[in-house]
Amino acid sequence: MKKLIEFIAINIVDDPDAVEVEEEEVDGRTILHLYVADDDMGKVIGKRGRIANAMRDLLTVAAVQRGVRASLDIGD
Repeated sequence: MKKLIEFIAINIVDDPDAVEVEEEEVDGRTILHLYVADDDMGKVIGKRGRIANAMRDLLTVAAVQRGVRASLDIGD
């Protein structure tokens, strides 16, 4: 799941070297933290949060296939 979010983010942003995804396990739930360059934050979030919501939807599908629960946090 980490690689999925990383792949999507790298292909959206202008500075792919600044993309970082950290994985954290809390109460049986996987939380992915996505960090990008400040200039690319708007591209990752998108108009009205559409891109961020789409990334969260894809993460949910991948998590359900694995039988786990996951969520995505973007930024600090």
